[in-house]
Amino acid sequence: MSLYSKRGVSAQKEEVHAATKNLDKGLYANAFCKIYPDVLCGDDAWVNVMHADGAGTKSILAYLYWKETGDVSVWKGIAQDAIVMNLDDLLCIGIYDNLLFSSTIDRNKNVIPAEVLEAVITGTQEFFDTMKSFGVNISFMGGETADVGDVVRTIAVNGTMTARWPKSKLVTNEKIKAGDVIVGLAGYGQSDYETQYNSGLASNGLTSARHDVLHKTYGARFPESYDTSLDESVVYIGPHRMTDEVREGAIKYEVGKLLLSPTRTFAPVMKELLENHFEFIHGLIHCSGGGQTKCLKYVPENVRIVKDNLFEPPIIFKLIQEASKSDDREMYQVFNMGTRLEIYTNEKEADAIIAVSKRFGVEAQVIGRVEKSVKKELVILNAGKEIVF
Repeated sequence: MSLYSKRGVSAQKEEVHAATKNLDKGLYANAFCKIYPDVLCGDDAWVNVMHADGAGTKSILAYLYWKETGDVSVWKGIAQDAIVMNLDDLLCIGIYDNLLFSSTIDRNKNVIPAEVLEAVITGTQEFFDTMKSFGVNISFMGGETADVGDVVRTIAVNGTMTARWPKSKLVTNEKIKAGDVIVGLAGYGQSDYETQYNSGLASNGLTSARHDVLHKTYGARFPESYDTSLDESVVYIGPHRMTDEVREGAIKYEVGKLLLSPTRTFAPVMKELLENHFEFIHGLIHCSGGGQTKCLKYVPENVRIVKDNLFEPPIIFKLIQEASKSDDREMYQVFNMGTRLEIYTNEKEADAIIAVSKRFGVEAQVIGRVEKSVKKELVILNAGKEIVF
């Protein structure tokens, strides 16, 4: 059993998928988000979408960093995480504007004071203001903030995003076909719309990242930060403290900041691509839960996805792998490994798409291709080794 499973977390969400397997899939079975007819206005040319997601256990990392350093600003990043995990999923069906967002914050008031709550809410509005400057308009509709100490140990930050969108401007992944190439957009570095280096970790796999990287003393000092029913052998087993520095060449990074880099949105990039290159975008995949295997859930049958030119994983993933001793298969199954958005297109258009991304300071490259196959499968080539899913 993997460490991920021993901690009560499923990278592939098998039980969730089993519980929802009989639900209506919406208008397009392969679409990255469920899409429904326009019940709001009854227009056959439009659709409705409502999507829910959140920062997950990344809020616990923010809690530990805040307790250790007193830096309340890290909570603004958690607000961004909860938004972007919704927004970038919706980007993958072609929606990039005129969105509504409602937040859901559950806290233990005895542990999480008003200043943290204020930082999360302020951070939400600040992110929306930044997106508006790039033409991505998101209206903050308020939401629910509840003091539920009997339910949560610290704080859970989630949200719901809603949109009404023209059916003719949807990306449903039905056009993905053999012969397509895959342009990957990097989740790490520093884009033109970010103020500091982004590690690329985003908001998936954080339970393992936290326990594998951070030192045992965190469990003793902050028992409210983990499930105490877990076997102690998988709780905070790493070598690092939040304020430790690690080096990559001449560059120094703080471990806590690497773990807490706010999830990068690709909204400014995708707005331009969806407005000016829409007809060439055959499919979009956000490599979130399930990491580099996420595509298997949404690409058509009878294709083989070959990823043989993924970005070199940035330092945060090397740090996690060294601490956890996880093999490459588990790492690529849990984490995005630096490549977080996939654009399926024809080979001729790839250079133009890459150029748009780089104009925003987001690295992009062709990471793979789509081939015909008797069954759906994914092949990752890494350091001369072949990993098949």
